[in-house]
Amino acid sequence: MPEGIAIALLTCDLRMHDSPVLHAAAAHPGTLPVFVLDEAIHGGGLAPPNRSAFLADCLDDLDASLRARGSRLVVLRGDTATETARLAHRTGAAKVHVAAAVSGFGQRREAALRDALGERLTVHEAVATTVAPGEVLPAGKDHYAVYGAYFRQWALVPRREPFPAPSRLNTPEQLGGLALDEVRRQLTAHGAAAPELAPGGETHGRRRLWSWTDTGLDGYAEGQDDLAGDRTSRLSPYLHFGCVSATELAQIATSAQSPGSEPFLRQLAWRDFHHQLLAARPDAGVNDYRSRGDHWRHDEAELEAWRQGRTGYPIVDAGMRQLLREGWMHNRARMFTASFLTKTLYQDWRAGAAHFNQHLLDADVANNQLNWQWVAGTGTDTRPNRVLNPLRQAQRFDADGSYVRRWVPELASVNGSAVHRPWQLPAAVRAKLDYPEPMVDLNDGLARFRLARGL
Repeated sequence: MPEGIAIALLTCDLRMHDSPVLHAAAAHPGTLPVFVLDEAIHGGGLAPPNRSAFLADCLDDLDASLRARGSRLVVLRGDTATETARLAHRTGAAKVHVAAAVSGFGQRREAALRDALGERLTVHEAVATTVAPGEVLPAGKDHYAVYGAYFRQWALVPRREPFPAPSRLNTPEQLGGLALDEVRRQLTAHGAAAPELAPGGETHGRRRLWSWTDTGLDGYAEGQDDLAGDRTSRLSPYLHFGCVSATELAQIATSAQSPGSEPFLRQLAWRDFHHQLLAARPDAGVNDYRSRGDHWRHDEAELEAWRQGRTGYPIVDAGMRQLLREGWMHNRARMFTASFLTKTLYQDWRAGAAHFNQHLLDADVANNQLNWQWVAGTGTDTRPNRVLNPLRQAQRFDADGSYVRRWVPELASVNGSAVHRPWQLPAAVRAKLDYPEPMVDLNDGLARFRLARGL
């Protein structure tokens, strides 16, 4: 048995179940579960309010679970490598266990930990994904650039069994660290969170996991794009913070042998696909993966109208307002709101990604920026010039207008599909609606985009 004390340095794995880091640290006589509020992310109000509030929930929930097992969470603040090395020196920790990183920031953090800790550092598999970046590779290349080819190999990778939650942990007393009420105060001091934000933490995540796989998975194949039906899992925030294990979720979906299993697994594979791409091309978080020679427009008034959900296209505005109210948006809505910004308004995908990053609970560099690039045509989409017409999207995925009426209350009195084209209502009716006219003609926007791309 390993000797001495081990630090379980938790990053995007804020859970007890299926935690390779906690499982390895628990094999030592003493275990110190640690989370560091890194100044590079959380300093000076840098972290968006929604994710900060959700993180505070996650830390509270994890601490409660640890205390039920004779342990507790030690929360430190500062540079992760510096604070972890300082704690290891003070406690005489023989090992520090941490999960492998994917993003550029995570890779730099891991390098700093190696410099500070040397052989005491043990890096485990990346916990944000089901299949680790680099585990499957095309011949002679460092990543897959085509999702279909990636998925075929992804589906063949044997999956390990999830680790059980430790039943008991031996954590020394008087370790210091921040009190969790002070952690919450610091995290939530720089802005109010969305009014309908989901609660954070493994307890809520697992409750959602089991509820949805029991009642929602069977209908996922036909319901995943149903905007008003809200039939997606809504597990993405819990996956982002590591409250739910992607490996365990994939195992549950596979074992269910449900009609929804394969389409749901394809969504998990999309997450992994973007993580392996980012791991190989960290600069894709800020630069075009495949440049199309775009000279993007910048119109701040248009951009702000898009941010606030005042474009005059109800289906677009509904998605943008759902984001502001919940810190989450239906995946189908993410696609057509992004297409509207980048291809109808021809504005830079980075401006849209920044707004999503400010509000989305599940925003990370891999899935936020690279999905934006996919829609903008600068990423891996094999049809980079496709445009999602918002009126056609509305007709297909919100035919009776229920989604729009839920999120655009100014139009709640407009019945049926007419809600998608309020500019066609009688003038007397339009005069009573506090709703803008369309900010751009769709045909004009399409023509501008085609001209810009030389089509």
